[in-house]
Amino acid sequence: MEIKRVFLIVLDSFGVGALPDAGAFGDEGSNTLKSVSASPAFHAPNLERLGLFRIGGTDCEREGTMPIGLYGKAAERSMGKDTVTGHWELAGVISERAMPVYPDGFPPSLLERIERETGIGTLCNRPYSGTEVIRDYGREQAQTGRMIVYTSADSVYQAAAHENVIPTERLYDYCRAARRILQGEHAVGRVIARPFRGEYPDYERTAGRHDFALEPPAPTLLDLLSEAGLQTIAIGKISDIFAGRGIGEKIPTASNADGMQKTAETAERDFKGLCFVNLVDFDSAYGHRNDPDGYAKAISAFDRWLGGFLDSMREEDLLILTADHGCDPATASTDHSREYIPILAYRRGILPGDIGIRQSYADVGKTIAAVFGIENSLPGRAFLPESEQDCRRRLAALAAEARKKAYAPYSGFRVGAALLGKDGSVTLGCNVESAAFSPTCCAERTALVKAISEGKREFTRIAVVGGRGEEPNAVCPPCGVCRQFLFELCGGALEVILSDGRGEPAVHRLDELLPLGFGEDSLG
Repeated sequence: MEIKRVFLIVLDSFGVGALPDAGAFGDEGSNTLKSVSASPAFHAPNLERLGLFRIGGTDCEREGTMPIGLYGKAAERSMGKDTVTGHWELAGVISERAMPVYPDGFPPSLLERIERETGIGTLCNRPYSGTEVIRDYGREQAQTGRMIVYTSADSVYQAAAHENVIPTERLYDYCRAARRILQGEHAVGRVIARPFRGEYPDYERTAGRHDFALEPPAPTLLDLLSEAGLQTIAIGKISDIFAGRGIGEKIPTASNADGMQKTAETAERDFKGLCFVNLVDFDSAYGHRNDPDGYAKAISAFDRWLGGFLDSMREEDLLILTADHGCDPATASTDHSREYIPILAYRRGILPGDIGIRQSYADVGKTIAAVFGIENSLPGRAFLPESEQDCRRRLAALAAEARKKAYAPYSGFRVGAALLGKDGSVTLGCNVESAAFSPTCCAERTALVKAISEGKREFTRIAVVGGRGEEPNAVCPPCGVCRQFLFELCGGALEVILSDGRGEPAVHRLDELLPLGFGEDSLG
């Protein structure tokens, strides 16, 4: 069935291990997934079901039930590790140059221009934690009316003010003025308004945060979808990150819980296009706060919500879960970390398996453009829709997984099979030997009997992989009994994929392997 709705959900900062160049960014050894999943508060069976712990090279791999979706990870090609750079690359814009950062604060001449333009003086002007800066400067801000200006390791200009001293709308006007000035060599990725409330020393930030981002320097996936007449729904800070460009509908959120609720509400609507979601609490409330247990609880809460969302998905829906960078809460740093991001994709009937290491976050945007049939020049390589040969390789890989469970104590020859139903379902089987030999069941028949017992009746392909030893190493054509069994229950047009686990799989029609099969018609 044609894909009509794509839900792209960014788990903000949920990286899965340091990139090869992480040392150049001060992030060698960072691994957000490893740090968070080590917490006793971590419980994510639905993410595991999608393949999170099958992603290679995370130091968190787990064997278990075969995932129901596609899984892999992607490297960042852009020069950065911040929110804007990560999201832009997901949508097809590679940032060749890093955005400017200010480890020593902003130049006085730059602040003087902003002060003249806005009529508001400045406090702090240093890299700072957002919660600590209002604790340390909040009282002075309330007394003087000057703006708390601070930054971080990211390319950001943050402006904080008590809502009773500088009302939130005026704070936004201040940030718009700063955004106009912060261009060229000082074109930071985001100018962020940070209103707060309360009395000293118990200040707290409000939900009135607003990001004023640069416009992307090139067309993004959102632009292409909008031009093609498809809907683009932005939930959370997505619209801010793209400066509103290519966004058809903006839905702000106050928290992860609010974002999940609004995503579920959007899924109840009829639309054709993209629902692009950012869940920011993982990063802002836990990653930057170096709180692995809090992060783990937040992932667990998302996972509980995810279970219901998966059950409610329609036949025409595609879900992609990913991230925009890392923010390892177990390191000494409170800043973002340069990491691989996970890619987990699911739709009903998808052929599950490993999509490997993608060379750019941009593969996500390229894939979404491809599933909607949009001609484009975006960078990246789509992992959906798959070619016929890609599907065969994946089915053979599933057969190799099934082979690991074979019971072959007498021959030592283990075989796995993966049977693809017309409905997109995959049934796995392995050989099970008996000391009496004749009751032994081949992998092909195990898979087929299992599928028939589950009510499936129509099949298109079967992959068979086998050999002695730990890894597949032999081509295993179905035996005569299996050929007859498959012919009768699947038909002569069944595609039989044979792989030794080393080269490209060979493909045959069943009626080539059994030219005169005995079937229902033979009974007269």
